[in-house]
Amino acid sequence: MTAESPLAAPDTVRTVAVRGVAARVSVRPGVGRFVHEPPLLLCNGIGVSLEVLQPLVDQLDPERGIVRFDVPGVGGSALPPTPYPIAGLASWVAALMTKLGHREFDVLGLSWGGGLAQQLAIQSRKRVRRVVLVATGTGFLMVPAHPSVLAKMATPRRHRDPAYARRIAADIYGGSMRNDPEKGAKLLHAVTRSGPKRGYYYQLAAMTGWSSLPFLGLIRQPTLVMGGTDDPIIPVANPRLQARLIPRARLYLYDGGHLGIVTEADELAPVVEQFLNEETPS
Repeated sequence: MTAESPLAAPDTVRTVAVRGVAARVSVRPGVGRFVHEPPLLLCNGIGVSLEVLQPLVDQLDPERGIVRFDVPGVGGSALPPTPYPIAGLASWVAALMTKLGHREFDVLGLSWGGGLAQQLAIQSRKRVRRVVLVATGTGFLMVPAHPSVLAKMATPRRHRDPAYARRIAADIYGGSMRNDPEKGAKLLHAVTRSGPKRGYYYQLAAMTGWSSLPFLGLIRQPTLVMGGTDDPIIPVANPRLQARLIPRARLYLYDGGHLGIVTEADELAPVVEQFLNEETPS
């Protein structure tokens, strides 16, 4: 997937105003066989900007249209005037896609972004064609991480202190971070913009009291659920449960950690591509 297509369009990063909030957005138009196909919307994890997903983007089909964005208050997107619930953010993202000219789209959500992807699948069921859930859970009703892991996730310190990120990467991300914790520090500091601290806490607050568990059976889109067998943040029981409760879901478990879709994108992007390229049933 890394070979450049002669038709591949470059990513364009720009600011788009949506409901009074200036959002930093990266858009790569679909070309070739994807020129008329819905783009893939990527929803990121907590506290990080759209650059973190670049290794995945680099391994996806270069002709596929892709949309990335910084959540309000994170990276280069403006801090919203007040905290927001996840349902409100899903409505805002749908409005963003409308402003970008996309009536229909596929969505991939990583970690915190997987909660947003699940909410989008329900709220915008006529617009979301396919769903990919990566290393994500069902909100407060899920098999929780160890308390020591949750404590480290409760603040944005790892996004602001490279030495701290290096020290805790193995404990919270697992997978290849156990042997190379420097990967965690590089992902969080060399390629991403964290934004104001309040943006991180707004993301945490958005999920307060939220759970997708009661409505997983209502997600009717074809869904790929991916989970790592060494993920301290999202124990593997969670993707197993999601795949069991979503009617048209399939499960793909990989030997890796929480950020495997990024750190081992060369191995996992083809799994995503194969799923997205399947014919969508009526």
